[in-house]
Amino acid sequence: MKFSLSWLKDHLDTDADIQAVAAAMTAAGLEVEDVADPAAKLTPFTVAKVVEAARHPNADKLQVLQVDTVDGRKEIVCGAPNARAGLTTVYAPIGAYVPGLDVTLVEKPVRGVVSNGMMCSAAELELDGDPDGIMELSDDLAVGTPVSAVFALEPVIDFEVTPNRPDWLGVHGIARDLAATGLGAFKEAPISPVKGTFPCPITVKVDGDACPLFSGRVIRGVKNGPSPKWLADKLTSIGLKPISALVDITNYLSFDRARPLHVYDVKKLSGDVIEAGLPADTCEFVALDGKTYVVTPDMTTISDASGVIGLGGVMGGASTGVDLETVDVFLESAWFDPIRIAQTGRTTTITSDAQYRFARGVDPEFVVPGLELATQLILDLCGGEPSDIVVAGEAPARKPDVAFDPAYVAQLTGLDVPHDKVETILTALGFGITKTTPWTVSVPSFRRDVDGKADLVEEVARVYGFNHIPATPLPAVAPKSGGVLTPSQARARTARRALAAFGYSEAVTWSFMPQGYAKLFGGGSDAMVLANPIASELNCMRPSILPNLLEAAGRNASKGYPGAQLFEIGPVYFGLEPNDQKTVIAALKAPDKARHWSATGQDALFALKSDLLALLEELNMPVASLQLVQGANSDWWHPGRSARLQLGPKTVMAEFGELHPSVLKALDLDGAYVGFEIRLDLLPQPKAKSGKSKGALSLSNLMPLTRDFAFLVAAGTASGDLVRAIRGADKLLISEARVFDVYQGQGVPEGQVSLAVEVTLQPADKTLTEPEIDAVSQKIVAAAQKAGAVLRG
Repeated sequence: MKFSLSWLKDHLDTDADIQAVAAAMTAAGLEVEDVADPAAKLTPFTVAKVVEAARHPNADKLQVLQVDTVDGRKEIVCGAPNARAGLTTVYAPIGAYVPGLDVTLVEKPVRGVVSNGMMCSAAELELDGDPDGIMELSDDLAVGTPVSAVFALEPVIDFEVTPNRPDWLGVHGIARDLAATGLGAFKEAPISPVKGTFPCPITVKVDGDACPLFSGRVIRGVKNGPSPKWLADKLTSIGLKPISALVDITNYLSFDRARPLHVYDVKKLSGDVIEAGLPADTCEFVALDGKTYVVTPDMTTISDASGVIGLGGVMGGASTGVDLETVDVFLESAWFDPIRIAQTGRTTTITSDAQYRFARGVDPEFVVPGLELATQLILDLCGGEPSDIVVAGEAPARKPDVAFDPAYVAQLTGLDVPHDKVETILTALGFGITKTTPWTVSVPSFRRDVDGKADLVEEVARVYGFNHIPATPLPAVAPKSGGVLTPSQARARTARRALAAFGYSEAVTWSFMPQGYAKLFGGGSDAMVLANPIASELNCMRPSILPNLLEAAGRNASKGYPGAQLFEIGPVYFGLEPNDQKTVIAALKAPDKARHWSATGQDALFALKSDLLALLEELNMPVASLQLVQGANSDWWHPGRSARLQLGPKTVMAEFGELHPSVLKALDLDGAYVGFEIRLDLLPQPKAKSGKSKGALSLSNLMPLTRDFAFLVAAGTASGDLVRAIRGADKLLISEARVFDVYQGQGVPEGQVSLAVEVTLQPADKTLTEPEIDAVSQKIVAAAQKAGAVLRG
């Protein structure tokens, strides 16, 4: 939304300059985007008069001019065809920056003749005018007159309008808010009705839903033509191009009063009835922009006997538009359903000034007054004779009155605003106040964003000044002995640091995904589909983080960066209840096609398993007690290359492995992707500690010793079961046990496997004797036999 300073002063009696206006707007909550002063860039340019013009001695198309300038008489080389003696034009001195050319003038010869400046065209100054020649100004202008004064250029403010404040889409509404801040006096001139001289020959109808209120009147005998200078200057100052008086009046009131209107050429209408509502069938419609649009039955239309002649609140039709030959017009002022107007704009991609305003909800009680105001302007500028006004439907009801205690301002904001000041602010903003106990505040029709007393407090606070809110420190709170993080939050922080240290990059992805992806990972029910997704492909709440990580890794691979290692800690969703949201740690390793000196390199699945176990160690989980069970419970894992870690038969702490080939195919991914998922809520809670200090460090000063054992087990036996049994044979002496070799072949019976296990013994207080070592070895063999293993001979 743009407006000029002089336009604002039509509605606000103030001496403030443009910077003061911008500062007041910012303080009142209007987000100023830019303050443009077109006169500033024209400061170096002044009026000059050409005294003599002679042909350039070395160029047929150039002339050497003698010019009277603010700097005295100058010799200037010029190639404009209209350069001549006696011409009053614009002079740019050496050193001036010419915005239209993006150059700074320097003194240099042109075909052997030094040019001491430049004569400028309108295009070179970024002004409206003939770009083919230098500017021709009035001979009455004195040499040295600033160009900015000649064209009456003034600063313009561009600011962002929030969707809840459609009244700011008119300069009149901005002036009201600025007057409430004390910047000036608000000019609220009454709108006098224009008496009709004959019955309106056109009847209007509405459906009451898409168009609740429609008014209009015929004005006959108008003379359409160029707009007067004051109106053309107003539109030009904000970047609009004047078209004709009738069209410019509607554009002017759209920006001046946030009241979009439309004019029809009566002779181009079919029949004597105009109807606003929803069309019965899909049809095509040629708009004023010359484009053809498909109109569907959910779009608000304006129709006559010939069919659709306009998209209500969006754009009129080419078939009934006014031109310079128009004599009789029908002037429309209506109120359309904002939701339908917004949807029509999205469907048709039309973002007209009218659509922008109607979609936000213009003042429904200014429909007829706006019609009266436009009528008077048409009569003043185009002449004519008005009919009576015809009205169909009724305006939507106002927001209900609000019971308001002015003391609530201090309670909610801490601002000590006197009650009479609260009354002054609300009254200046257009609210009506009845001083009962509590006050009864009536909400004006143009403020449909106000629903309750908190909204009224906001109005008082922003106008009184947020800078007056006292800086009150928060009360001191004793720190919690156990820290401020919950166990789940502390674990998430520990996991985040650990995975980053392992070489994984953290990803932050959407909590949504395509429903098809969600179905691949156990979700995707209709209950989890979003009613209003931010994008059509992100329409379902995620049941797993892995699809998002797979998609991210795939994008990296497609751009030449394979082998991504990603993790994310975040929520997944299994239902609509609060407890159906769970926090998950997910990690993924993408296949890396880099060549390795060992031909195959490290197995990615076992590398991932190592990272998973190391992560659980960091989370203080009893890793030595975990059971590794082949195969995962979920269908998206590869059945032969996946497993789960359990703490007992029912508590599944993690699932890991290679993703199922069918899942990768559906996601258009090649290669073997491996990953894991940990449910934080399934991890056992740590035991409560009296403090944050760790226990005393206990290190033996005796050297550990190792013993190797080879056991025969049935093929398919989980090595982890054997290792766990060995570790439990003597918990005081055995500090570690690990498989270091797997063998099948000669010397090993068919159907069995030889597992070689290295066992580390750590003496605590004395060096172990051979009998003691033999005793531990026998315990190890006995424990292995209970686990189904036999010592290999």
